[in-house]
Amino acid sequence: MTMTTTREAFVDAAARYDVVPVITEVLADRETPVTVFEKLVGDRDGFLLESVEGGEQWARWSFIGWDPEFTLVATNGVTTAEGAAVDLPDGDPLSVLEEVLATITAAPLEGDAPPLHAGAVGYLAYDAVRYVERLPGGPTDDRGLPEMVWQFVGRLAVFDRYRQTVLLIRNVFQPTDPDSAFDAALADLDDDAARLGVETAHAVVARPDFGVAPAYRANMTQAGYEAAVRRSIEYVEAGDVFQVVPSLRLEVDFTGDPFAAYRALRLVNPSPFLFFIRHGDVAIVGSSPELMTRARDGIATSRPIAGTRPRGATPAEDDAFEAELLADPKERAEHVMLVDLARNDLGRVCEFGSVVVDELMVIERYSHVMHIVSGVTGKLRPDVGPVDVLRATFPHGTV
Repeated sequence: MTMTTTREAFVDAAARYDVVPVITEVLADRETPVTVFEKLVGDRDGFLLESVEGGEQWARWSFIGWDPEFTLVATNGVTTAEGAAVDLPDGDPLSVLEEVLATITAAPLEGDAPPLHAGAVGYLAYDAVRYVERLPGGPTDDRGLPEMVWQFVGRLAVFDRYRQTVLLIRNVFQPTDPDSAFDAALADLDDDAARLGVETAHAVVARPDFGVAPAYRANMTQAGYEAAVRRSIEYVEAGDVFQVVPSLRLEVDFTGDPFAAYRALRLVNPSPFLFFIRHGDVAIVGSSPELMTRARDGIATSRPIAGTRPRGATPAEDDAFEAELLADPKERAEHVMLVDLARNDLGRVCEFGSVVVDELMVIERYSHVMHIVSGVTGKLRPDVGPVDVLRATFPHGTV
C-alpha cells in the first residue's frame, strides 16, 4: 500500500474543512469494480457508479461507496436523516439538501484526482418535481418509496483503470480530535484493504443468477394510455403546456439479487452512466447514455438526447440508419425543441448571453442504438449553487 494522506496534511486540513479524506492507494490489477463492490459493500446500503465513454470504452474512474456518514431521506415531503444526528432545517426536501450541503465543506484533492471523493450520491424520484414547481395533487402513491435519497459519502473506493489501482477513501466528518480521527481512519482503511485481499484465487465469474417472470404488467390499460395522450394534446393546443411525457409503468416479478441484475445490465448495455444504488429494501438499477446537467468549474452543461435508431449489423447499415435519422423531420423537430428547452433551463442560472449550443445534432453510437445529441453550456452566475442548477433543470426534458 502507498499512503497518500499524511498525518500533517490531515491535521492541517481538519482546521479548515468539515470533511477531510484519508486516502490509501492499493494495487488492483486483478480486480474489477464489480468484485470491489462485492467485497466492500456486499448487501449493505451503498452505490456503484460506472461509465462507458462513446458507447465503446470504459471510462477511467468507477466509484464504489458504502457506510455513509448519514443519509437524507424524503417521504411525503418530510426529510429525515438516517445514520447520524443531523440538525435539519425546515423546508421542502430540496431546500433541506441545499442547506445541508452549504454547511459542509470538503477538503479538495489536488493533482491527478478523481472527480468524486466526497459529497452526496443518491436519486430524485419524478414526483420530486413538486418541490420545484407548483402542481396540483398527484396520482395515488401506491408504492410508498422515498422521493429523495442522498447518501453522504463516508467510505469510498475509487477504481482507476489507468493506474490499475483502487483509492480507498475514508471521509472524516468534523474531526474534533484530528490525531485520534486520523488513527481511526487508518484502521478503517487497513480493514478495507484486508477485505480486498481476502480472495487470492480469482475464479471466472459465473452468469449472474436471477429470475424475471415473462409477463409484464402495466399500471394502465391501452385505452387509458391513449386517453392520457389525447388529454395531453388538448393541454398543448390550449397553451397550458408545450411538452408532456405521458408515463406508463411496467412491472415484472423479480427473484434474486438486484446487484446480479446490475451485473447483467452492464454487460448487455454498457452506457456512459451506469448506476446501482441500494437503500434498505429499495435498489435503483440503470444504464443511461444521457447527462442531465453537470455543474463544474463555474460551467453548466446539458446534453439533450432525442432521436433514436438501432445499430446496424454492418458499418454500411450503421451509416444508412444515421442518414435516415438525421433526415427525419419529426426527429429533428423534437430534438430542436429539446435543445431550446435546455437553453431555457440553463438560462435560469447562467449569466446573460453565456448560454451557447456548442454541439448541434451530432450522432453518438452506443451498444444497441444511436442517438442525436447536442451540447448546451453556460457560465453559472456567482450566486448559483449546485442545487439551484438541479432545480432549474429538473425534471429533464428528455427521458
